[in-house]
Amino acid sequence: MTGQAEFWDARYRGEGFAFGTEPNLFLASQSHYLKPGLRAFVPGDGQGRNGVWLAQRGLIVDTVDVSPLATAKAHELAKARGVTLNIATADLVSWDWPQERYDIVAALYVHFFDSDRPRMHRAMLGALKPGGLLIMEAFRIEQIEMKKLHGSGGPPTADMLHSKAKLTSDFEGASILLLEDAEVVLDEGHRHKGPAAIVRAIVQKPG
Repeated sequence: MTGQAEFWDARYRGEGFAFGTEPNLFLASQSHYLKPGLRAFVPGDGQGRNGVWLAQRGLIVDTVDVSPLATAKAHELAKARGVTLNIATADLVSWDWPQERYDIVAALYVHFFDSDRPRMHRAMLGALKPGGLLIMEAFRIEQIEMKKLHGSGGPPTADMLHSKAKLTSDFEGASILLLEDAEVVLDEGHRHKGPAAIVRAIVQKPG
């Protein structure tokens, strides 16, 4: 088991769903893009809340997460909701990313070190079909202080957090349809709860 798998298994160990079973609210707000029959990919989907919700909407969904405990829970949630997911257990940093397979990539709170982040974001774009959409929400650098104040989650260091400048650079050459900072009150299980500093993006692959 890799160090990342051990790290995330430790956070998912125990009863219940660490980040809840309901979809991320920003993803849900983009339902006008999420049509039945589209192919969607959810990297870092953990215990399956976003992938299962997409499958409930009639999309064909693949997910990948590094934690075996999380992907086992994702299978349970999919079965309980009566949907099918193609769930893989792998480290996204070393995974062999597909090319031009998906209409939608939904990356919700998927954080990488700065040394890996640009390559991973280009891999997300590469996995999209021409004209496909990347829907993203993540913590931005200001979350370090918000986490200290409110315990609302997120990575502990700036080199794992996002900013509009980082995302603008990572997605150069693509069409950035939305890029905004926001302050929200998270209520996503016990690990994402309370006031938080986030950044949201919708990026379209040239097509």
